[in-house]
Amino acid sequence: MSAPDRSHPRFRLENELAHPVRFSIVAALAAVESLVFGELRDELQVSDSVLSKQITELENAGFVKVSKGFVGKRPRTTLSLTKEGVSRWRAHLETLQAIAGTP
Repeated sequence: MSAPDRSHPRFRLENELAHPVRFSIVAALAAVESLVFGELRDELQVSDSVLSKQITELENAGFVKVSKGFVGKRPRTTLSLTKEGVSRWRAHLETLQAIAGTP
């Protein structure tokens, strides 16, 4: 049996974005400069623990930048895509369009 042909576009998809919550996080962050953790959690309708775990995965993969600070005495976590994350997100979308046969 021969080695699989790696020319199909699916081989260019980002494995980190195969999880629907991670895909949704990156999609939401791609549309804005940054989002506060709680706003993203509410938008995606997930728990704090689910969002936190998936953000950690994306941060380790180089997609997301996490900034922690305070507003008054309250902690605030702000999320944004890295430059690499933006580039990889765009390439992922282009690959999905290639698979679907859309321009």
